[in-house]
Amino acid sequence: MKNYPFIAIVIVSLLVGGAINSFFLYNDIKIKDKPNKKMATPLFFEKEVKGLPEIQEPEGFAWRQFDGVTINMITENTPPSIALAANIWRFEAVTGIKINMELDNLGTVIEKTGLDMNAAAAKYQIIYADPYQILPQYDKGFVDLHKFNDDPKLPHVPGGLGDFIQNQLNVVSYMGNKDKLLTLPYDASTMLLAYRKDVFEKYKDSFMEEHGYDWTPGPNLSWDQYYEIGKWINEKAANGTITEVKYGIGHQAKRGDSLMNDFSNILAANGGDYVEMSNIEQGKSDAMLQSVRFYRKLIKIAAPESISWDWTQLADAFANGDLAMAPEWHDFSALFEDKTKSNVSGKVGWAILPKGKKGYANSFGGTGLAINKYASEKEQKAAWLFLIWATAPQTQYMLLQSTTGGSTPTRYSVYALPDIQKDLQDGTPDSKKLPNLLPMKAAFEAWKDENTYVRPKIPQWQQANMLIFTELSKMLLNKQTPEETVRSIARKSNEALGKRE
Repeated sequence: MKNYPFIAIVIVSLLVGGAINSFFLYNDIKIKDKPNKKMATPLFFEKEVKGLPEIQEPEGFAWRQFDGVTINMITENTPPSIALAANIWRFEAVTGIKINMELDNLGTVIEKTGLDMNAAAAKYQIIYADPYQILPQYDKGFVDLHKFNDDPKLPHVPGGLGDFIQNQLNVVSYMGNKDKLLTLPYDASTMLLAYRKDVFEKYKDSFMEEHGYDWTPGPNLSWDQYYEIGKWINEKAANGTITEVKYGIGHQAKRGDSLMNDFSNILAANGGDYVEMSNIEQGKSDAMLQSVRFYRKLIKIAAPESISWDWTQLADAFANGDLAMAPEWHDFSALFEDKTKSNVSGKVGWAILPKGKKGYANSFGGTGLAINKYASEKEQKAAWLFLIWATAPQTQYMLLQSTTGGSTPTRYSVYALPDIQKDLQDGTPDSKKLPNLLPMKAAFEAWKDENTYVRPKIPQWQQANMLIFTELSKMLLNKQTPEETVRSIARKSNEALGKRE
């Protein structure tokens, strides 16, 4: 077999090695908090929740000392940001600080952040610092948040940094070491497998009769079986046996970040990675090449529109009832359960992504909020108050229940609440009240170290990322073979990084 050198990227071991502690299990959580002193006005929240760490104000602290200050925040238009935007008035009412929240697609957020940082203009005082394409590029342009968290004259992180899920804190808030706290964890988007419970229950026996195994999505499902199941559903839908869906599977294979993430789930599950390796010895490229070949085969049986779908369009297609399965960010659970926007409410199950030849790999896409160091001191302090509020356990509990998007918390303490523990039990009346919690059993499994995939956090990743999805897209459009795709990614990436093959 020929050698197929592929992408040359240095993995930051901090992200995937021993520096990341084991994720918690939902049924074994302890609240990490110290006794509270004085709680900020409850107007910050929809209601007070006993048992959560509270925002504590220093003696004599005036919440309206920055009255009239305007803070511009740029963020991706994710379900968590949509829910937060709907509640910003609460923060503004207490502090007098005006928050202009600009929501856009991730590519635009990256572009505008780059322009702002390069000009040192501080047009945006608060930045949604994607840990792969923004944080590594502009970490020197963000304030070390220890500056404010250690200031006795300002409110501190309620519950302390130890209340944040530690894996997520390490990924989104630090670069290389923990000397500087660059963001506060804001969301925890993770790719899981969304599937139609009604379809899998109704046709389970028929499939088992033909193929001899239980096809229910979960830890026992492999990517090869996922392909087989998708193809079987396609055939049955085409001949009219299955009427609930049009296609077995759908993917977010549009040229862009969505394509890179979608493919990476398979690459990492097969033991591959975007590792520095400019001259690969015989056989060392198997995982990359085999993954590329399999991905092309997979997309050929996916809904034809998959090559034009990103995560949002894929979610819309699933909510419309077109698909039986789709690897999707778990934030979309609220959309799927919204009867005014979805045809599949009450019919959706969530599972860990299928396993590959080496194990499981669920892409983690969580992000933190950063403060622009080029902003004025007054603006920075006003922005800090917003970060404290936006990431507070009470706020996360409020957004968890949002009907206009919502997110799953990045805090141990929220998951430890008795009512949340009860609501985590799928199928109970209480669980239907909080659709954002429906994916969480699968998410907790995906958040274990051995099951999480974290992309490289290096300054060159943004450029390498573009090369990856560009070459994969060419292959999906039948402009090049998998072998040519792997070679092209390697050659162009080496050139971008100033290396030679």
